[in-house]
Amino acid sequence: MDVLMLVISNVAHDARVLREATALADRGHAVHIVGRDIPAGWNAPDGVSVQSVSGGTGFKPGGGAATPPRRGGPLGRVRAVGRWVLLPQHRKRVWHTWNTQARTAVGNRHFDVVHAHDFNVLRLAAELAGRDGAKLVYDSHEWWSGRERHGRPTPFERAGEKRMERRLVARADAVLTVSDGIAARLGQWRTTPVAVVRNTFPLVSAPDEIAELPERPRGVVYAGRIGAARDIETLLLAAADLQLETLLMGNADREYLPKLRGFDVNFRIEPARPVDEVDEVLRRVGISMVTLTDTCENHRLALPNKVFHAVRAGVPVVAADLPELRRLVTAYGIGALYRPGDAASLRAALETVAADYSGLCARARRARAELNWEQDAKELVKVYDALAATR
Repeated sequence: MDVLMLVISNVAHDARVLREATALADRGHAVHIVGRDIPAGWNAPDGVSVQSVSGGTGFKPGGGAATPPRRGGPLGRVRAVGRWVLLPQHRKRVWHTWNTQARTAVGNRHFDVVHAHDFNVLRLAAELAGRDGAKLVYDSHEWWSGRERHGRPTPFERAGEKRMERRLVARADAVLTVSDGIAARLGQWRTTPVAVVRNTFPLVSAPDEIAELPERPRGVVYAGRIGAARDIETLLLAAADLQLETLLMGNADREYLPKLRGFDVNFRIEPARPVDEVDEVLRRVGISMVTLTDTCENHRLALPNKVFHAVRAGVPVVAADLPELRRLVTAYGIGALYRPGDAASLRAALETVAADYSGLCARARRARAELNWEQDAKELVKVYDALAATR
């Protein structure tokens, strides 16, 4: 089948989109992705074509979801409040611009399946699928109705988005998501099941082929976006108490970085790296941090790719004690949990992991047999095989 994927992200750095596109191309489908601001010279995987359109750029979230952030000095406070007021309007404009340009980029091309990666492209995907008589797939990367919001509250807009999502989820020919909790929420709007395709990683070696790890960890690694609502402040407080080597690795929100000044801990911030290099860093340093705030329903239902990356690397995690993370971490015995926002709880979790480090590493290695992309890709392929059978 000819598959059109729509996503408002830089596809070159969107591991989920690339893994899914590659799995479908390997199955014989022709996959075309329309993404955003893809760097020149980047090459798509074999069997996958990519178009890049721009929705414009803008400021990153810097404050809480419901209160204006504060900045030093009168001018800084004025700017912060103005930003807080305008952010929802700006975000909506960027999405609208991207969707308009993406519609033009697709033009008169026809596809058998239109695959929407998240809600902000779902309406366009439904429009194109209806135009061509194509199948509509909704791939919900997060629980959209319950996600963390930045800027001034927009209750009417949120209510309208939820009504539209409910209607299009019911209409879609297939719905995918990243966790059982989100699948249960979306499933309330459908008569057919929601498929769970987790953000796991491909295996690179057998569990017993991972390089030997030290008896005790050297420190902690947070590998992901460095910004608000990731509970990084709590991590730095706990690491300061234990004098641990602390590495934050990923793309940083410029507006957020001033919040990290003044912590009495020796931490480093490094750029995002390719997956294989992150594996090496995790093994060298020892503990993977899966931190999140308990500030929205989406966080409570999330299974961040950081936990699966730790499993691939064969190292234990310290993860936020939120329902979906708790279920996975305890089921496989791959680490310890902490209460979000509680530095003492996080410190105790780090001490627990350090005390049984070799045993937790062994359990993480065993978990690789189930928590890997080779298993989750089967669920994706199963969905597409069913769609193909009905055409």
